[in-house]
Amino acid sequence: MLRQRILVSALGAGALAVAGLTAQGAVAAPTSYTAGKHAAKVCSATTARHTASCNAIKLVDANGVAPAATAPPATGLTPTGLRDAYKLNGLSAGGRTVAIVDAYGYPNLERDLGVYRSQFGLSACTTANGCLRIIDQNGGTALPRFNAGWAGEQALDVDAVSAAAPDAKIVVVQAKSASFADLGTAVVTASQQPGVVAISNSYGGGDASDATYGHYYNHPGIAVTASTGDDGYQGGSYPASSSYTTAVGGTSLVASSNSRGWSETVWAGAGSGCSTYNTALSGAASFGTGCAKRAMADVSAAADPAKGGMAIYYPTSKTASTWAQFGGTSEAAPIIAAVYALSGNTSGYANAVPYAHPGSLFDVTSGSNGSCPTTQWSNARAGWDGPTGLGTPNGAGAF
Repeated sequence: MLRQRILVSALGAGALAVAGLTAQGAVAAPTSYTAGKHAAKVCSATTARHTASCNAIKLVDANGVAPAATAPPATGLTPTGLRDAYKLNGLSAGGRTVAIVDAYGYPNLERDLGVYRSQFGLSACTTANGCLRIIDQNGGTALPRFNAGWAGEQALDVDAVSAAAPDAKIVVVQAKSASFADLGTAVVTASQQPGVVAISNSYGGGDASDATYGHYYNHPGIAVTASTGDDGYQGGSYPASSSYTTAVGGTSLVASSNSRGWSETVWAGAGSGCSTYNTALSGAASFGTGCAKRAMADVSAAADPAKGGMAIYYPTSKTASTWAQFGGTSEAAPIIAAVYALSGNTSGYANAVPYAHPGSLFDVTSGSNGSCPTTQWSNARAGWDGPTGLGTPNGAGAF
């Protein structure tokens, strides 16, 4: 029940829109897709120690189903909208590669990615043309068994990278399980692939120590992003709480009549908190995080499934796929990984770069993801705050 309440509250004002109401309570015409829908986690939760769950969320109906659709939801964020919101037009990945690490297999990943990219006019990204590779956690072709939840996560990840950086190459590394050890092994394998400049990790478990697991994520010269979770202020979530990753929080993103053309607030589900184990980032020292150790998030991007959620083509079974609207900080982490690929900055520890260039981000200054003793851990403010970090991309200058 707690998780259900968190997901409902995480929709924030978006829940009003789904119900056909405005923030002022006036009746508004609901859209054909979001009407009557609520957010549901794509992956099953896990209570096993040092095991992760993916952080993807989709909009479902009252029966918990995302009805089959032959076209993307009109309310979903498109590649054109995403690149405009974050001022990425005109930027190129220049042949650089984004790696995506997830658990379990997805036999139709290439087919489904092709449907997504064709729908939105993006160039083909296939194994035949060298744009796409899919390998197991050891770098081979013994791909793991299918898991519908984690396959949905992979669909979101490859579509998000495609949307933000259409010319980036993609390598998907599939771990044989969701254990920290197997996922970490996949991260190491990802770091060894030619051309990889960023590794996206859209999953998390409880807080954990870099003394045990940090060697999996310690790759200077490669941006390693990790989503902060979808349950609001809950404390550290590994690997986002690692000192070696860029912790990515989440926002609600809507079109606006302002000069930017978009406005953002904290997404109520965005994870935040302080690690009880890991060293604080030196770059964050002057930003008043209130954490004695590692604070998360560092930066953020769209994550609210109802307001800024992406239109995604994803598998409903081992053989069938359809369109739905996805969000969660699993949307945000691959977006930020793609922006690192667009920046071309591959020196040192990537999580230090935004702290040196906060003026090149859109600062998110309103909204909350809960309540806690230290206000900035859950409430937006000018500068750094827990749910959104330093802010969202305004081009690639902060990366």
